[in-house]
Amino acid sequence: MILKSVRDNKIQSYGIVLGFLLIVTLFIYFVCYLLDFGPMSIVIAVAFSSITSIVSYYNCDKLVLAMNNARPATEEQDQLLSSILDGLCLASGLPRPKLYVVDDPSPNAFATGRNPDNAVICFTTGIIQKMNKYELEGVMAHELSHIKNYDILLSTIISVFAGFIVMISDFVIRFGFRRRRSDNEGNIFDALILLVGLIFIILSPLISKLIQLAISRKREYLADATAVEFTRNPNGLISALKKLQEDDTSMKYTSNATAHMYINEPKKSQRERTDIFSTHPPLSERIARLENIN
Repeated sequence: MILKSVRDNKIQSYGIVLGFLLIVTLFIYFVCYLLDFGPMSIVIAVAFSSITSIVSYYNCDKLVLAMNNARPATEEQDQLLSSILDGLCLASGLPRPKLYVVDDPSPNAFATGRNPDNAVICFTTGIIQKMNKYELEGVMAHELSHIKNYDILLSTIISVFAGFIVMISDFVIRFGFRRRRSDNEGNIFDALILLVGLIFIILSPLISKLIQLAISRKREYLADATAVEFTRNPNGLISALKKLQEDDTSMKYTSNATAHMYINEPKKSQRERTDIFSTHPPLSERIARLENIN
């Protein structure tokens, strides 16, 4: 079942990334068109989305770590985390990812990167201080599962693209734009294109956010199940999720573009949401599923 889900994940990942690239290309095209770049709009859009994709692919982990003010873990300060990671890499057969830490009192963790050979796992100081070895092992196994299941590339690139679209949309809406045209240039078709472009610019951040959230909710369940395969002990992860459920600390340093990547919603105000805008499935439901594993 898990192997089939991993295969489906990979197929869906390629399709969603291509779809997201199309959104970015169309978004840039309409912005350029409305700024009166004319026929060069499509050239600029394709070139920009292609360059952005290449840069994002090879630097996505660095961009996400920078968004979250993460620092490299050290053997002296983070010896327990390092030893847990070494043991789980042996158990899972995965190459050892880089280990990072975010100085934040809220307990949380995430994985990023483009593939298992270029992956990063990041823990907050809060989760290191508040959880015991077996709970940290469960959380570490969960993040390694995202790496094994190839969730990290999709979630990381979408974080970069979502942040980019929101940033450009904010710029366009905040400062506005003027389309230069003479009296005889306007026509119904041109006005229709202008209207479609405006609607697209307004809706693009919402579309990117919905894609972002839907992917995160679905893949948390699979990562939980795969984590149990690594540890052979669901109790560690169950106990960790219960502690996350009881904790009411919001993260001080986080970005909306990367919220879906964490094991738990970083902002306290968003944790109880169960609608389409929630970044994660309810912790109570995740715990119940783990408790039903034989």
